[in-house]
Amino acid sequence: MPTILIDIQHEMHTSDGKVMMEVCAEIPCQELLCIFGHSGAGKTTLLRMIAGLTTPHAGTIQVDDEVWFDSTRKINVIPQRRNIGFVFQDYALFPNMSIAEHLSYAQKHPNKAEVDELLCLFELEQLSDRKPHQLSGGQKQRVALARALAYKPSILLLDEPLSALDYEMRLELRAEIIKSHLHLGSTTLMVSHDIPEINELATQVMVLKGGKMVKMDTPNEVFKSHAHYRPLQ
Repeated sequence: MPTILIDIQHEMHTSDGKVMMEVCAEIPCQELLCIFGHSGAGKTTLLRMIAGLTTPHAGTIQVDDEVWFDSTRKINVIPQRRNIGFVFQDYALFPNMSIAEHLSYAQKHPNKAEVDELLCLFELEQLSDRKPHQLSGGQKQRVALARALAYKPSILLLDEPLSALDYEMRLELRAEIIKSHLHLGSTTLMVSHDIPEINELATQVMVLKGGKMVKMDTPNEVFKSHAHYRPLQ
């Protein structure tokens, strides 16, 4: 599993005007890192740059010995060649595909036994023939996580995956995120502004403020020394 090295600079356009994003970090393999900060801090932008969906203005992104981005050397590996799974806030499910078809479509090599295993893991066996419009928000979230795992990524990126759900469903699906992380044995990066959620899920927290990384440590250390932190809206 990969260690991620990030050293990037990127000009963001926010509601407060232009902000220069600067992040320099080493994320060890198999961490479940939560990225925390106010709106406009650059949380989603950082995920998108790792995924190759947004190009940094300068710097490098390296995963183990493989350079994914280097502005000086003009290297920018396309998203399809970066071994990542990305779960968006809106789940991005295909309306005409069943649950089982979503998982099969995501696989690099067709394997029905592995699809069945994921359906079982996320308690979706009885719903495998249903389309997204026939699912609840929590069920759609399970499908999105299962689909990301079906790709067998070395890095799993979660962009506030529980933000659209009610409180009880958020509590229930925290366990699904831990299950996904452990099942895959991946390095997982998750954007969240919910401190209880971060305390339960994260092994490390990266705090972004105005585009700058101001701290990276365990949840206990980050929030113990910053008593003014509250769940962000």
